[in-house]
Amino acid sequence: MANELHVELRVDDEIEAGAYANLLSVWHSQHEFTLDFAATLPAQPGPDGDIIQPARVVARVKLPPTVVFSVLRALNENLTAFEASYGPVKEPGTP
Repeated sequence: MANELHVELRVDDEIEAGAYANLLSVWHSQHEFTLDFAATLPAQPGPDGDIIQPARVVARVKLPPTVVFSVLRALNENLTAFEASYGPVKEPGTP
């Protein structure tokens, strides 16, 4: 019978507090998905009248395609548990 693998996460002191992000940009190449987590800054009027929303990337995570489904499953499981405890999550701007 094979031994079961247990992953033990270790977090360096410098990043233990985490980084706040309220924006996510996802893009991909043939070999990896890139997730840019960002925090928005105050909006500014652009030169052509449009509104510019600056955002500072606080973390960039690169994932191989083979890991993406595991990430989606983990997020779904955790969001389901969160909503079971605290009620439905509403997107900003929805009543």
